Amino acid sequence: MAKCKVCFRHCEIIEGEIGFCGARICKDGIVTASNYGKITALALDSIEKKPLSRFCPGSKILSVGSYGCNLRCPFCQNYDISWSEMAKSFAKLNIDNMDEKGLEYISPEELVYIAKSYKDEGNIGVAFTYNEPMIGYEFIRDTARLIKSEGMKNVLVSNGTAEIAVLEEILPYIDAMNIDLKGFTDDYYSRLLGGNRKMVMNFIERAVRDSHVELTTLIIPWENDSYDEMREISNWIAGLKDKDGNVIGKQIPLHISRFFPTFKMTDRAATDVRRVYELADIAREKLDFVYTGNC
Repeated sequence: MAKCKVCFRHCEIIEGEIGFCGARICKDGIVTASNYGKITALALDSIEKKPLSRFCPGSKILSVGSYGCNLRCPFCQNYDISWSEMAKSFAKLNIDNMDEKGLEYISPEELVYIAKSYKDEGNIGVAFTYNEPMIGYEFIRDTARLIKSEGMKNVLVSNGTAEIAVLEEILPYIDAMNIDLKGFTDDYYSRLLGGNRKMVMNFIERAVRDSHVELTTLIIPWENDSYDEMREISNWIAGLKDKDGNVIGKQIPLHISRFFPTFKMTDRAATDVRRVYELADIAREKLDFVYTGNC
């Protein structure tokens, strides 16, 4: 048995078994990433799709995803690779038989080669996204280091639920991040998502010191759609500081997105568009760059 170090769960994993995220396994008494190099999705996307609105606008980036997630959002759009029964079954696959599950092994070196091959189509680098990338941070670290050495960019799209020590391993190589700040109450994070708000806040506070960061809040009717909560979110963002202690939060972009019924949350209608615009106006009282999505 060994303890995982990635997130607040600190899963104690029995030899040969996997942790809560479905992607970290105990092998020879050490917790490692079972999803290392196991790719479920690969696509050339616009940078704005991440979403990043103020980082290399108009460019494209090679987006790569694996499987597993350490949250349990009932509105997950990528649930098939994040936390379905299929995703759980991926974890114990050997590289030799991955094809039977539709997975492909791509080494960091191979991914760099693929990224470079798309330069002529406007590709600037690699975005680690789709599932939760941080639960397989070793692959990010090894790939991002190589991408950086080629003069290309690395982007991380994350729920921010990871220990600072893990973030530190990849931060020197990450140029930009979009981090989910899904709500601003402990109840919302623990009851609905199975997460830890304080860990996400710490992650964001550290990330903004050394990377371009944009934040995303998905507005769920009856859950995190109050005016007061948006004021609390934008007030907190506005106070964030850089590594020299200067307040920079007003310039951190916030993406406020509209919810659509999906997966296990079909008991309510899509977020009212007017509500999204009203919440964006409230956020603009404190922040310079507020964007609305899915409207």
